[in-house]
Amino acid sequence: MKRFSALLEHLLFAPQRNAKITYLGQWLTTCPPQDRGWGVAALTGDLDLGRVKGGVVRQLATGILDEELFAQSYDFVGDLAETTALLWPGQPRRNSGDQNEDERNDHGQNHDGQNHEGPGLDDVVRSLQASSKLEAEAHLRVWLDQLDETGRWGLLKLITGGLRVGVSARMLRLALAETYATPVEEIEEIWPLLAPPYDELFAWLEGRGAKPSADGRAVFRPLMLAHPIDDDTTSMISPSEYLAEWKWDGARVQLASAEDGVRLFSRSGDVINDAFPELTVALDWHGTLDGELLAGTLDAVEPFSALQHRLNRKKAGPKLIAERPVFFRAYDLLMDGALDTRPLPIEDRREKLAEVMARLDHPLMDMSEELPFRSQLELEQWREDCRASGLIEGVMLKARGSAYQHGRIKGLWYKWKRDPLTADVVLMYAQRGHGKRSSYYSDYTFGAWIDDGAERRLVPVGKAYSGFTDAELKKLDQFVRQNTTNKFGPVREVAPTMVVEVAFDSIAPSTRHKYGLAMRFPRFAHIRWDKPAAEADTVETLKTWIT
Repeated sequence: MKRFSALLEHLLFAPQRNAKITYLGQWLTTCPPQDRGWGVAALTGDLDLGRVKGGVVRQLATGILDEELFAQSYDFVGDLAETTALLWPGQPRRNSGDQNEDERNDHGQNHDGQNHEGPGLDDVVRSLQASSKLEAEAHLRVWLDQLDETGRWGLLKLITGGLRVGVSARMLRLALAETYATPVEEIEEIWPLLAPPYDELFAWLEGRGAKPSADGRAVFRPLMLAHPIDDDTTSMISPSEYLAEWKWDGARVQLASAEDGVRLFSRSGDVINDAFPELTVALDWHGTLDGELLAGTLDAVEPFSALQHRLNRKKAGPKLIAERPVFFRAYDLLMDGALDTRPLPIEDRREKLAEVMARLDHPLMDMSEELPFRSQLELEQWREDCRASGLIEGVMLKARGSAYQHGRIKGLWYKWKRDPLTADVVLMYAQRGHGKRSSYYSDYTFGAWIDDGAERRLVPVGKAYSGFTDAELKKLDQFVRQNTTNKFGPVREVAPTMVVEVAFDSIAPSTRHKYGLAMRFPRFAHIRWDKPAAEADTVETLKTWIT
């Protein structure tokens, strides 16, 4: 646990992706081999211990600590694992010179048999997987006593599943590729076929075994991505050089069908079959399709907010499937049987895709149509039409004759998104963030005015966590501390005096929110220090933007 906890601490405070990848590479090559696979699984979200939850951690902590002290400490720190790790009366932080290495055996034990290094990651995982709930709690208490603050923090982050260190599954695979000098595309292709602790993977990467075979298997193919377009490039787009189609307001997915069945992958290569089982019924065709997961039906697309009801569930039951239908809209063909179609020009791929979709004749699948345009003016009109429908993010532009290549290839694919909407809202509540933001009030709830009879009052209409600079965050945090009017556990109510301009992609009706509105991707655009709160927007104004 000691090495893994140190890794988590490094990752938490490393701001740049390359620095995180370097730390991951160092850990992969120096940690005990038996720990490596479990650490990878934890970082990619594929390790589900399921024995000890946050409530158990809090119960253990308050069982040996003063409950009021713990509550106040947690309120200040804002993170359960960090609070418990700091307050737990276990081993203090040890200096490397406290004991000679030759006084310990290979398991971190002194010759008196006492383990002063705490459990290894492999010990923790295998012990919890073989334990009942009560046994797991007993293990946890012993481990917390053995570890220092950093070790306790890492242990609690691991077992409660809340690492939050800024590492995605994609970044982890990039680190594996860089560390073992292997193309990331090859790792991503076989990833869905692997399971923790990834013994086959490491045997292959280290040259001790063959590459796990993907023959006849439904596997993920690395995606081709688009660059945002700028004004100079837009002016040079012509129908003789580019195809156009809608940029649908859904979730990018990939559907693969092979001898071992159908798999639906997220854009990061994660299998999401359980969340969308209606799309993974066996097909009488084998190949790989790139496309968009959309809410609604083939004839009636629904807003992205409707899709979120399904995206937020790991498993979908019959009731949810019936109430929140989804479908798959294909826009590229990567494999057709054993034929790799990616090197073909886009025109040929689309022609073959049309043939495949006609052959499948699937009630939950169709093809994204090409948008004909003869001039720059017509293309701009297509983009303007996006906002009117509310169901389309923008226009995709794809170079004629282009092959399907991994990553963002300049000059080949562009995305021309509609302009965001903006609203002036009032800051109402704030809460501390997580990870490196745990000491700052960085999660904000904002409101708009509503006229309720003779009374004009603010009501919450959304939350935002991004869009501000580090310098602005410090000013926002200071504002919250100086203008707090009420406390609700970790939440602070503030005097309604600060106006913020928030940008968002769209707004839709929502039964989940008290005032019936849900913003898509709200973020700070500007802090309006100059604007009186009374001049902020109203709920009625926001409703006029519903499409």
